Amino acid sequence: MPSALPLGDPAPADGLLPASTLVGADQRRLGVYLHVPFCRVRCGYCDFNTYTATELRGVSQSEYAGHAVAEVAFAAGVLAASSLPARRVSTVFFGGGTPTMLPSGDLAAMLAAVREAWGLTDDAEITTEANPDSVDAPYLESLAAAGFTRVSFGMQSAVPHVLATLERTHDPERVPLVVEWARAAGLQVSLDLIYGTPGESVDDWRRSLDAAIACEPDHLSAYSLIVETGTKLARQIKSGAVAEPDEDLQADMYETADSRLGAAGYDWYEVSNWAKDVHHRSRHNLAYWQGHDWWGVGPGAHSHVGGVRWWNVKHPAAYAGRIVANESPAAGRETLDAETQRVERVLLLTRIREGLSTAELEPAGRTAVAGLIADGLVDAKAALRGSVELTLRGRLLADTVVRRLLSDD
Repeated sequence: MPSALPLGDPAPADGLLPASTLVGADQRRLGVYLHVPFCRVRCGYCDFNTYTATELRGVSQSEYAGHAVAEVAFAAGVLAASSLPARRVSTVFFGGGTPTMLPSGDLAAMLAAVREAWGLTDDAEITTEANPDSVDAPYLESLAAAGFTRVSFGMQSAVPHVLATLERTHDPERVPLVVEWARAAGLQVSLDLIYGTPGESVDDWRRSLDAAIACEPDHLSAYSLIVETGTKLARQIKSGAVAEPDEDLQADMYETADSRLGAAGYDWYEVSNWAKDVHHRSRHNLAYWQGHDWWGVGPGAHSHVGGVRWWNVKHPAAYAGRIVANESPAAGRETLDAETQRVERVLLLTRIREGLSTAELEPAGRTAVAGLIADGLVDAKAALRGSVELTLRGRLLADTVVRRLLSDD
């Protein structure tokens, strides 16, 4: 089952935000994340808040779009009543689950609700995730007609035995087709890959990279497989039925990805993300790393506005009950103190290509930069310009870099 929600303070039923969220609000962008918690099957490695048809009780999948639309209206009311400045939404991201399990008209209705509530910037980025076997050409055309600009396909691998271990159901030969259909509809395309699956060799990984590159997507993500507690995969590893991922092998695979993607004209801009150029970077995900505001719609969705973070109740039935009662669906929230915000800013900004200004570090952190350069983890020329930017080795050891930047020693 999906992982547990974090602990936190009680969230008010009216959802109103404290005055502290107003500070600097006019300098922060506003994004919207819409969580669609439905999947045809549950993949053994996944701990996202998702549900198959047999796990849905007390709520209908066909009613979901209406509940999401209602939360969007509720959200707009909360931000206005909390005296936050009016801001048009610059990015919208439909994630899951598999958003394209819903009819395209449902996704269009949810996007229309966002447009009606806040308006969209002229260059708004509108993305949906999709499985290769969950869409066809007419579906993608209808998304483009509704205003979507981008689709992110969960390719994961081009190798059948790797997909089988991950319990992915699509035929890898379908990926080039859906990419072609998306392009014909006028949508930008991203492909998501996973490396380090038990039983996956470096040659398997090269095959997946080459297949992805051959599709000529605008954007690629490559994430190392993480074994999450409570998942089927974690139980299989504990029982010895499946081997545990090899961290050294995963490091080799990351270097292989960076080399192959770089040679194909893709530039890294975040540790796990590459794009053909700056215009094809995921602006929605960059907003997370840069600390902007977003409202997360749907069961289990997380939100952040001006240092206040909250998360919705998990089950779709509980979520629907709150929405129907016109109450905040938030299960809990926390207000981040200045030190926590500083730590998170160091953690997040060091992951992106432009890095972190050394001026934002404490004296001990600035002192640590010299040692990080000597260890080949931080770029020396960038440091002279006053920026902490990771080398390839630094990307592999990003957590180590952050610990040393935050150390009091």
